[in-house]
Amino acid sequence: MRRKNSHPAWIGIALAFYAFIAIGIAEGGLGVLLPSILQTYHLTPATVTALFLSQMTGYIIAAMTSSLLSSLMGLARMLLLAAIVLTSALIMYAITPHWFVMVACGILLGLGIGLIDAGINTFIAKQENANLMGMLHAFYGIGALSGPTLATTLLALEVDWRQVYLVVAGVVGVTIVGMLWAVLQRYQPMMVRLSTDTNPVANLQSALHTPIVLVAGLLLLIYVGTEVSIGNWAYTVQHVSRGIPNWIAGYSISSYWLGLTLGRLGTGQMVKVLGANRTIDFSLALLLLGLLIWWLLPNQELSFPLMGLALAAIFPTLIWSMPQRLPAAMVPAAIGFLASVGSLGAALVPTVIGWIANALSLAVIPALLIPLAVLMMILHRGLVRETSSR
Repeated sequence: MRRKNSHPAWIGIALAFYAFIAIGIAEGGLGVLLPSILQTYHLTPATVTALFLSQMTGYIIAAMTSSLLSSLMGLARMLLLAAIVLTSALIMYAITPHWFVMVACGILLGLGIGLIDAGINTFIAKQENANLMGMLHAFYGIGALSGPTLATTLLALEVDWRQVYLVVAGVVGVTIVGMLWAVLQRYQPMMVRLSTDTNPVANLQSALHTPIVLVAGLLLLIYVGTEVSIGNWAYTVQHVSRGIPNWIAGYSISSYWLGLTLGRLGTGQMVKVLGANRTIDFSLALLLLGLLIWWLLPNQELSFPLMGLALAAIFPTLIWSMPQRLPAAMVPAAIGFLASVGSLGAALVPTVIGWIANALSLAVIPALLIPLAVLMMILHRGLVRETSSR
């Protein structure tokens, strides 16, 4: 019989990378499917944000429970639970005829994505390898790139948007198989409980009272909110507001995620050359430039891969740097909290932008994102100062 610890370490890395592809597809496809959802349920840009808010509830639950669940259940069991919850939510998206049911299932979707995001980020951060962290988030980019490409292609073939969600559920369902294998085989690298000898509740409380964690959390909330807002709303802005043909608008969103993916493949080398802080400063300046181009030059498409490239390094670099900024006992709780709060931004920021766009017009969305880039610059400088003063 094979010993429980004889499986090679790369299997855990592969499972982690695939899980990030899966959540990337689940999140990335929404932007292209959003106009179809609006039409099916007779919604407005304001009322459709109920779906974002329900997802936000799930992200909040994940933010508060991920480190505790990983401590109690172990990583593999927590990820198995998260994959089952996420797959179930996507299936319900596909089959329910009722808007309120879809909104309710958004809680499950947010919970599933939030737990996977937090657990996998903590698992990879413990390797203390910037290249590996960059690669992890590059695989999210591959998923986020594949999501709108898949959705655009299937819609062009006159496949109903509900069937698209069934396809996505099938992709995410493979994660269930992988994590079930890890649990049944007692695959040692993922059977660990991501905690220290100290009380996990106390670690979470300490993290929530640490300025570095709070500033980084706000930064990541705005960052992920900006990343997802571009992915969710850009297709609607380009096609509905600016009248750009649907296939051009759809594939331009794919180019945005392509820029993000390529940037993350090079994140480790960029950090090696520039250092973590300069990498984030450069990325935020490039993001501001890309947003200005998108706002001021409506008929170009180059701003999308530029914005993706600019956003690429921020999240993985900040997560990777946490073990250098915090005491070791606090790291699992802090990273779990940061990853889940980042996912919270994925629901909160697009929701607020949808409300404002409904009151004004879809055309204002690019301009609304510019102050967020400036705010991220300010927060990052504050984080650097706080870290230097320790």
